[in-house]
Amino acid sequence: MSGHHNSQLRNPLILGDKTYHQISEDIAKPVEGKAGKLWWIAFCISATTALWGVGCMAYTIGTGIGAWGLNRTVDWAWDITNFVWWVGIGHAGTLISAVLLLLRQKWRMAVNRSAEAMTIFAVMMAAVFPFLHMGRIWLAYFVFPLPNQFGSLWVNFNSPLLWDVFAISTYFTVSLVFWYIGLIPDFAMIRDRAKVQANKVRETIYRVLSFGWSGRAKDWQRFEEVSLVLAGLATPLVFSVHSIVSMDFATSVVPGWHTTIFPPYFVAGAIFSGFAMVLTLLLVARKVLHLEEYITVQHVELMNIVIMLTGSIVGVAYITELFMAWYSGVEYEQYAFLNRATGPYWWSYASMMTCNVVSPQLMWFKKLRTNLAFTFFLSIIVNIGMWFERFVIIVTSIHRDFMPSAWSMFHPSFIDVGVFVGTIGIFMTFFLLFTRFFPVLAQAELKSIVKSVGSQYSDKSNKQHH
Repeated sequence: MSGHHNSQLRNPLILGDKTYHQISEDIAKPVEGKAGKLWWIAFCISATTALWGVGCMAYTIGTGIGAWGLNRTVDWAWDITNFVWWVGIGHAGTLISAVLLLLRQKWRMAVNRSAEAMTIFAVMMAAVFPFLHMGRIWLAYFVFPLPNQFGSLWVNFNSPLLWDVFAISTYFTVSLVFWYIGLIPDFAMIRDRAKVQANKVRETIYRVLSFGWSGRAKDWQRFEEVSLVLAGLATPLVFSVHSIVSMDFATSVVPGWHTTIFPPYFVAGAIFSGFAMVLTLLLVARKVLHLEEYITVQHVELMNIVIMLTGSIVGVAYITELFMAWYSGVEYEQYAFLNRATGPYWWSYASMMTCNVVSPQLMWFKKLRTNLAFTFFLSIIVNIGMWFERFVIIVTSIHRDFMPSAWSMFHPSFIDVGVFVGTIGIFMTFFLLFTRFFPVLAQAELKSIVKSVGSQYSDKSNKQHH
């Protein structure tokens, strides 16, 4: 009679008859065992790309920004596009962890750890671009409001660029603490297992990492309190960080940029691209680390629904922008949007519309949103579309400005491409190392829900008990 409170419709989140011990085994296996062939292949590809990127970054710092494809008309292009794209990708982690924790959603437990790791690595990659864009990276400390000897040269507190520095450093710090605190019980589990296996080195490393976690009720009580406080801090950050990033454009006087709709629409777009990246990574991790019973089709489906929703919000924002350009009666504004859709960069506008507005609508069909191969393909398409969105906003708004004599096209240089592809390589390298040394799923959380959502406790097995 154990499971009569379960509704008929609720699908289990954890498949297979899992005992607590099996959950520990499954989650500790990638950390304790040898890395598989697939992991090594992925790691070699990522590491090679990362090295290429580091080379291009070093070349940029040594030569100057002239190594990029910028010119006098388009003086902000790939660097800022990539920056905004990476910050956006980082949003899903905080949203999944913080907001869904506050809303008590159980399905977040299988995906939150990877999503948080992804957030941290994505914010690190985003930070690379503003630093490189300074040209003289050794003067980077100028972006912080520090008292100094140069006749007290202060940053401009009115500038959204300064608030970017605050927003992103706060965002990074909170995410890092949140992620690390969540890992402590799992580090302790691996420490204890290493003790049993008499693996001295691993035991010592994880003992340091686990901060003397004992698993007593007091430890758990503090753990829960800190998690809630941090989730409460991180939730407004989801909105503030990307609003501030959007204000880099919205506070300007450039047609196509100074749009008041930017903050909410950038936030929706960020969650959209973030969830897509989580899916891209999790579908790979699920296969490579054999976690099919924890990251189920139902998880994928719920995330696809979020993608469908935020994709539709972004679509509404695009249409609103077009309407406002027409309704404003400002010919420059109208031209900016006409040039976007029909000018020399029409292909990037078309890609953006297809990838971001049309493709998520396919998720209305249950067959498609529960198909893993299709989801994987679509998650990559969405991220390509979101990259084009930033490119379209930035480049097509300034490549044809008020003076036709100054019109020009932007062509990325080899170094531009190298730095961008390199950040993807560094990101993937970090993520693969994370899956190797840190438990990818939060075992304690999964154990806390297995009684209510595990397949052995669902209705099918209850029928056998009567």
